[in-house]
Amino acid sequence: MKDNVARIFVGFDSKEVVAYHVLTQSIIERSSIPVVFSPIVLNNLEGIFTRERNPLQSTEFSFSRFLVPYLSDYQGWSIFMDCDMLARADIAELWALRDDRYAAMCVKHDYQPKIETKFLGQTQTKYEKKNWSSMILFNNAKCTALSKDFVNTATGLQLHQFKWLENDDQIGEVPVVWNYLVNEYDYRDDAKLVHFTDGGPYFDEYRNDDYAEEWFAMRDRMLHVQQK
Repeated sequence: MKDNVARIFVGFDSKEVVAYHVLTQSIIERSSIPVVFSPIVLNNLEGIFTRERNPLQSTEFSFSRFLVPYLSDYQGWSIFMDCDMLARADIAELWALRDDRYAAMCVKHDYQPKIETKFLGQTQTKYEKKNWSSMILFNNAKCTALSKDFVNTATGLQLHQFKWLENDDQIGEVPVVWNYLVNEYDYRDDAKLVHFTDGGPYFDEYRNDDYAEEWFAMRDRMLHVQQK
Protein backbone atom coordinates (compact mmCIF):
# COMPACT_ATOMS: atom_id res chain seq x y z
CA MET A 1 0.00 0.00 0.00
CA LYS A 2 1.29 3.47 -0.85
CA ASP A 3 2.90 5.44 1.97
CA ASN A 4 0.48 8.33 1.50
CA VAL A 5 -2.53 6.11 2.23
CA ALA A 6 -3.14 5.68 5.96
CA ARG A 7 -4.09 2.10 6.77
CA ILE A 8 -6.19 2.17 9.92
CA PHE A 9 -7.43 -0.83 11.88
CA VAL A 10 -10.18 -0.09 14.40
CA GLY A 11 -11.34 -2.39 17.15
CA PHE A 12 -15.00 -3.34 16.70
CA ASP A 13 -17.20 -4.40 19.59
CA SER A 14 -20.77 -5.63 19.24
CA LYS A 15 -21.67 -3.86 22.51
CA GLU A 16 -20.82 -0.43 21.03
CA VAL A 17 -21.32 -0.68 17.27
CA VAL A 18 -22.00 3.04 16.87
CA ALA A 19 -18.55 3.87 18.22
CA TYR A 20 -16.75 2.41 15.19
CA HIS A 21 -18.84 4.37 12.72
CA VAL A 22 -18.56 7.71 14.53
CA LEU A 23 -14.78 7.35 14.92
CA THR A 24 -14.25 6.53 11.25
CA GLN A 25 -16.51 9.42 10.23
CA SER A 26 -14.50 11.81 12.39
CA ILE A 27 -11.31 10.64 10.68
CA ILE A 28 -12.81 10.86 7.18
CA GLU A 29 -14.12 14.39 7.71
CA ARG A 30 -10.79 15.77 8.85
CA SER A 31 -8.27 13.76 6.84
CA SER A 32 -6.26 15.40 4.09
CA ILE A 33 -4.91 12.06 2.83
CA PRO A 34 -6.62 8.86 1.65
CA VAL A 35 -7.49 6.41 4.42
CA VAL A 36 -8.37 2.72 4.38
CA PHE A 37 -10.30 1.24 7.31
CA SER A 38 -10.29 -2.36 8.51
CA PRO A 39 -12.59 -3.14 11.44
CA ILE A 40 -11.24 -5.89 13.67
CA VAL A 41 -14.37 -8.02 14.05
CA LEU A 42 -14.21 -11.40 15.75
CA ASN A 43 -16.68 -12.96 13.29
CA ASN A 44 -14.32 -12.03 10.46
CA LEU A 45 -11.35 -13.77 12.10
CA GLU A 46 -12.59 -17.36 12.34
CA GLY A 47 -9.66 -19.70 11.91
CA ILE A 48 -7.23 -16.84 12.55
CA PHE A 49 -8.06 -15.69 16.05
CA THR A 50 -8.84 -18.75 18.16
CA ARG A 51 -8.12 -17.86 21.77
CA GLU A 52 -10.94 -18.06 24.30
CA ARG A 53 -12.32 -14.90 25.83
CA ASN A 54 -10.58 -13.82 29.02
CA PRO A 55 -12.97 -12.72 31.81
CA LEU A 56 -10.87 -9.56 32.28
CA GLN A 57 -11.38 -8.46 28.68
CA SER A 58 -13.42 -5.28 28.51
CA THR A 59 -13.73 -5.38 24.70
CA GLU A 60 -13.92 -8.04 22.01
CA PHE A 61 -10.70 -6.74 20.47
CA SER A 62 -8.56 -6.71 23.63
CA PHE A 63 -6.15 -9.26 22.14
CA SER A 64 -7.10 -9.45 18.46
CA ARG A 65 -5.64 -5.94 17.98
CA PHE A 66 -2.20 -7.51 17.96
CA LEU A 67 -3.00 -9.29 14.69
CA VAL A 68 -2.61 -5.98 12.84
CA PRO A 69 0.94 -6.70 11.56
CA TYR A 70 -0.14 -10.20 10.48
CA LEU A 71 -3.22 -8.80 8.72
CA SER A 72 -0.95 -6.23 7.05
CA ASP A 73 1.34 -9.00 5.70
CA TYR A 74 4.11 -7.46 7.80
CA GLN A 75 4.47 -4.70 5.23
CA GLY A 76 4.44 -0.92 5.57
CA TRP A 77 2.87 0.85 8.50
CA SER A 78 -0.57 0.48 10.06
CA ILE A 79 -2.42 2.31 12.80
CA PHE A 80 -4.54 0.52 15.37
CA MET A 81 -6.98 2.40 17.55
CA ASP A 82 -9.77 1.55 19.95
CA CYS A 83 -13.26 2.33 18.70
CA ASP A 84 -14.14 4.57 21.66
CA MET A 85 -12.20 7.50 20.25
CA LEU A 86 -12.95 10.69 18.35
CA ALA A 87 -10.59 12.39 15.91
CA ARG A 88 -10.46 16.17 16.32
CA ALA A 89 -7.56 16.76 13.91
CA ASP A 90 -6.16 15.60 10.58
CA ILE A 91 -5.00 11.97 10.81
CA ALA A 92 -2.26 12.90 8.34
CA GLU A 93 -0.48 14.58 11.26
CA LEU A 94 -0.36 11.28 13.14
CA TRP A 95 0.62 9.34 10.00
CA ALA A 96 3.52 11.77 9.49
CA LEU A 97 5.02 10.78 12.86
CA ARG A 98 6.08 7.32 11.56
CA ASP A 99 9.75 6.78 12.33
CA ASP A 100 11.54 3.73 10.90
CA ARG A 101 13.87 3.60 13.90
CA TYR A 102 11.01 2.02 15.86
CA ALA A 103 8.97 -1.16 15.64
CA ALA A 104 5.95 0.45 17.25
CA MET A 105 4.96 3.92 18.39
CA CYS A 106 2.36 5.02 20.92
CA VAL A 107 1.49 7.48 23.65
CA LYS A 108 3.43 6.37 26.72
CA HIS A 109 0.85 7.03 29.41
CA ASP A 110 2.02 7.11 33.02
CA TYR A 111 -1.04 7.18 35.23
CA GLN A 112 -3.21 5.20 37.63
CA PRO A 113 -6.89 4.91 36.62
CA LYS A 114 -9.16 7.02 38.83
CA ILE A 115 -11.99 4.47 38.86
CA GLU A 116 -12.33 0.79 39.74
CA THR A 117 -15.00 -0.09 37.16
CA LYS A 118 -15.77 1.26 33.72
CA PHE A 119 -18.52 0.86 31.11
CA LEU A 120 -21.05 -1.94 31.67
CA GLY A 121 -19.48 -2.71 35.04
CA GLN A 122 -16.21 -3.98 33.60
CA THR A 123 -13.24 -4.14 35.98
CA GLN A 124 -10.72 -1.36 35.39
CA THR A 125 -7.54 -3.42 35.37
CA LYS A 126 -4.32 -1.69 36.38
CA TYR A 127 -0.94 -2.63 34.96
CA GLU A 128 2.30 -1.14 33.70
CA LYS A 129 1.93 0.52 30.27
CA LYS A 130 -1.82 0.86 30.77
CA ASN A 131 -3.48 2.17 27.58
CA TRP A 132 -0.25 2.19 25.55
CA SER A 133 -1.81 -0.38 23.24
CA SER A 134 -5.07 1.53 22.68
CA MET A 135 -3.44 3.45 19.82
CA ILE A 136 -0.39 1.97 18.12
CA LEU A 137 1.53 2.84 15.00
CA PHE A 138 2.89 -0.53 13.85
CA ASN A 139 6.03 -0.68 11.70
CA ASN A 140 4.82 -4.04 10.46
CA ALA A 141 8.08 -5.48 9.13
CA LYS A 142 9.60 -5.09 12.61
CA CYS A 143 6.66 -6.78 14.32
CA THR A 144 7.06 -10.32 12.97
CA ALA A 145 7.12 -11.64 16.55
CA LEU A 146 3.37 -10.98 16.52
CA SER A 147 2.63 -14.16 14.62
CA LYS A 148 -0.85 -15.60 14.53
CA ASP A 149 0.22 -18.36 16.95
CA PHE A 150 1.83 -15.92 19.38
CA VAL A 151 -1.21 -13.65 19.48
CA ASN A 152 -3.40 -16.68 20.19
CA THR A 153 -1.24 -18.04 23.03
CA ALA A 154 0.63 -15.15 24.68
CA THR A 155 -0.55 -13.76 28.00
CA GLY A 156 -2.39 -10.48 28.11
CA LEU A 157 0.55 -8.75 29.78
CA GLN A 158 3.01 -10.11 27.20
CA LEU A 159 0.89 -8.47 24.52
CA HIS A 160 -0.16 -5.22 26.16
CA GLN A 161 3.24 -4.55 27.74
CA PHE A 162 5.02 -4.98 24.38
CA LYS A 163 6.99 -8.01 25.60
CA TRP A 164 7.07 -9.17 21.97
CA LEU A 165 9.78 -6.60 21.36
CA GLU A 166 13.40 -7.12 22.42
CA ASN A 167 13.32 -4.00 24.58
CA ASP A 168 11.43 -0.76 25.17
CA ASP A 169 13.93 1.16 23.04
CA GLN A 170 12.00 -0.16 20.05
CA ILE A 171 8.91 1.79 21.15
CA GLY A 172 8.73 5.34 19.84
CA GLU A 173 6.79 8.00 21.70
CA VAL A 174 3.77 9.84 20.28
CA PRO A 175 2.54 13.11 21.85
CA VAL A 176 -0.21 12.59 24.43
CA VAL A 177 -2.70 14.62 22.36
CA TRP A 178 -2.97 11.59 20.03
CA ASN A 179 -4.51 9.37 22.71
CA TYR A 180 -5.97 11.81 25.19
CA LEU A 181 -7.76 9.98 27.99
CA VAL A 182 -11.12 11.55 28.79
CA ASN A 183 -11.76 11.95 32.54
CA GLU A 184 -8.29 10.64 33.38
CA TYR A 185 -6.80 13.88 32.04
CA ASP A 186 -8.21 17.40 32.35
CA TYR A 187 -10.01 18.92 29.35
CA ARG A 188 -7.56 20.12 26.73
CA ASP A 189 -8.73 22.05 23.71
CA ASP A 190 -5.83 20.93 21.53
CA ALA A 191 -6.41 17.19 22.06
CA LYS A 192 -6.28 15.64 18.58
CA LEU A 193 -7.57 12.12 19.27
CA VAL A 194 -9.65 11.79 22.42
CA HIS A 195 -10.22 8.42 24.03
CA PHE A 196 -13.34 7.73 26.08
CA THR A 197 -11.51 5.00 27.95
CA ASP A 198 -13.95 4.83 30.90
CA GLY A 199 -16.96 4.64 28.59
CA GLY A 200 -18.18 6.42 25.48
CA PRO A 201 -20.94 9.06 25.47
CA TYR A 202 -23.26 6.46 23.92
CA PHE A 203 -23.49 4.91 27.40
CA ASP A 204 -25.95 6.95 29.47
CA GLU A 205 -23.66 7.44 32.44
CA TYR A 206 -20.96 9.07 30.28
CA ARG A 207 -23.11 11.25 28.05
CA ASN A 208 -22.03 14.47 29.80
CA ASP A 209 -18.28 13.81 29.83
CA ASP A 210 -15.72 16.08 28.18
CA TYR A 211 -15.94 16.08 24.36
CA ALA A 212 -19.32 14.29 24.48
CA GLU A 213 -21.10 17.12 22.65
CA GLU A 214 -18.58 16.83 19.84
CA TRP A 215 -19.13 13.08 19.70
CA PHE A 216 -22.91 13.50 19.40
CA ALA A 217 -22.46 16.16 16.72
CA MET A 218 -20.28 13.76 14.75
CA ARG A 219 -22.86 11.00 15.21
CA ASP A 220 -25.47 13.31 13.69
CA ARG A 221 -23.21 13.96 10.71
CA MET A 222 -22.56 10.25 10.34
CA LEU A 223 -26.33 9.74 10.04
CA HIS A 224 -26.74 12.60 7.55
CA VAL A 225 -28.42 12.07 4.20
CA GLN A 226 -29.45 14.78 1.76
CA GLN A 227 -33.13 14.55 1.00
CA LYS A 228 -34.84 15.43 -2.25
